[in-house]
Amino acid sequence: MKFLFVHQNMPGQYRELIQWLAAQGGHEITFLTQRKNAPVFKGVNTVVYKSHHTAPEDGYGLSRTWENAAGNGFGAVMALRSLVDGGFTPDIIIGHVGWGEMSFFREVLPDTPMIGFFEYFYSVHGGPVGFDPEAKVSEHAPYIMHGHNVVPLVNIEAVDLGHSPTMWQRNRFPKSFHDKIYVCHDGIRTDKLKPNKKAKVTLGRIGRALTAKDEIVTFMARNLETTRGYHQFMRALPHIQKARPNARILVVGGNDVSYGGKSKHPGGLRGQMEAEVGHLLDWDRLHFLGQVPYESYQSIIQISTCHIYLTMPFVLSWSLLESMSMQATIVASDVAPVREAMTHGETGLLVDFFDPEAIAAQVVDVLAEPRKYAHIGPAARQHVVDTYDFETVCLPEHIRQINALVPEPLRIPVP
Repeated sequence: MKFLFVHQNMPGQYRELIQWLAAQGGHEITFLTQRKNAPVFKGVNTVVYKSHHTAPEDGYGLSRTWENAAGNGFGAVMALRSLVDGGFTPDIIIGHVGWGEMSFFREVLPDTPMIGFFEYFYSVHGGPVGFDPEAKVSEHAPYIMHGHNVVPLVNIEAVDLGHSPTMWQRNRFPKSFHDKIYVCHDGIRTDKLKPNKKAKVTLGRIGRALTAKDEIVTFMARNLETTRGYHQFMRALPHIQKARPNARILVVGGNDVSYGGKSKHPGGLRGQMEAEVGHLLDWDRLHFLGQVPYESYQSIIQISTCHIYLTMPFVLSWSLLESMSMQATIVASDVAPVREAMTHGETGLLVDFFDPEAIAAQVVDVLAEPRKYAHIGPAARQHVVDTYDFETVCLPEHIRQINALVPEPLRIPVP
């Protein structure tokens, strides 16, 4: 089959799927992206396109999202036209609709089936906007949020089928979308993401490697920001360190912002939190590691005694399910998207996002009484294996959905 994948930041949610398809042989796979330094995958042809137009920074706020999406969409459709003119006509197109890239594809290939990834529908209710009282919501926020939704509203008609990775994400969209969106996670490689008692982590200012025998607390996010609860984590730290004088804290994440607004502090959110609680911390036992290679991230989770995952109601991080797959004992915020993946007391420990002392108390109890919580990690892994495993659960469902849209001679045997 001839596949065209589309994602502004290749490979995005399609990392495992494109590699599996390429490994099967017999498929022609092209990936359309804006990412100039995209990773190279054997058997995958990468095509980089440029946005045709970018909205000015001082453009009208209610239409800037669609203006940028339209620029992406026109740039992408021009690249698609070039592919078709060059002899590549895909049998199916699969891509993320969030940046508008697939908005105009029907004008070139009106009969080609398309599956669109619908990640998030904006609202001032039920998501991160308006969730934290510390972040004041502008009176214009409802209109700006709805302005963002022009992109999925256009694209739900452009695609034959939608896809969301969790029920919580699908249910963010209007009910009129639901019958057209199937729910299935991208998939977790539980065959590779396993516990490893021999894992080691070497830090520059410690004269030995850290292992699972050490008392390790971990926190990670792509960027250390409020949407992922960094501020509440930092407020919990003094209580954790005071109660557990031997605990080392490993923090993974960059200092930029992926979601939401930036801190007004000149040092960013990290500087803001250091100003608030820095004088209460033992800096010798606190290690900021920045953004680390994937293999290092795995080792950090594998030696973790207690992993902290704090998020506002938002898109579930891959890292949560990956950490569960590696059998971590996780203390996580008690919000709807987390509850979909984790059951308190069985596969994880849920705490109030707004209560740093309660967060700390739960972490301290895990550190103090590991036997009491010894069942959590294995149960978490089993749940991910049963529900989110790429090869045995998610891949077969994705193949079934693809097969339903293409002629029988093109269909792929379901694994």
